[in-house]
Amino acid sequence: MSGTGTNAQNDPLQTAVWRLRSRGCWTDAAALLATREGADVAVQRTSLLIERCLFTGEGWDEAEDSLRTAEAVADDDDARGAAACERGQLAYAATVLGVRDRADEARTALGRAAALLAPGSSGRPLLDFRRGLIAEHIADSPQAARAAYRRAHAGATAHDDPLLLSFTWRHLAGLALREGELADARHGFAESLRLREELGFLVGTAPALAALADAEPEPEASRLRAEATRLFRLLGGVPSWLAAQLTPPAPAA
Repeated sequence: MSGTGTNAQNDPLQTAVWRLRSRGCWTDAAALLATREGADVAVQRTSLLIERCLFTGEGWDEAEDSLRTAEAVADDDDARGAAACERGQLAYAATVLGVRDRADEARTALGRAAALLAPGSSGRPLLDFRRGLIAEHIADSPQAARAAYRRAHAGATAHDDPLLLSFTWRHLAGLALREGELADARHGFAESLRLREELGFLVGTAPALAALADAEPEPEASRLRAEATRLFRLLGGVPSWLAAQLTPPAPAA
């Protein structure tokens, strides 16, 4: 695992931020960005802290404070749209993790982001992906989710964003698995895992292994889950929501 992630410009600070983020050290990664100013940096810092919330279920107040700062310093439509996209993600995370129902806020924020971000904006694919998450996990509309994920996938390809592609592959594969399309599910999950391993996105590798295991027969499924469990423990139980998936069901009485 290279640890360079998506830092195409080889900026030493961004390389350090990526290495910390990829190992689940979101607070430390966000702290490094305190040395720089600007709307883009404020959004990036907020994104890191929201990702921590989603992976750990903790840090909500700090993420909210950072988000308000990003909204305050946004100085054009792109920055305001990016901040609105992060507000939608924070509200989505709070909803799906059962912290508080903020589904309406999530939809409103992503709608605002859609109005602010230009069709060809680099932030548009991430917005499409997050609208897919809302459709799948809150609205329970797999058809709408698939359409949004496909738009995000095409946009991530056009903008050369392999990390986002690892997410779109995984979620499209999850919908395929849900409909019994095993070959498509295996392919998508395998592509997601490949990209995360190539990027060195360690904190996202255990979920990718576990997802692929769901589409594989034995004994490969057990091997993949064992590797996912090893990484999950190595990272101190992150992402926290993966624990239930990795814990075998209790034997019947």
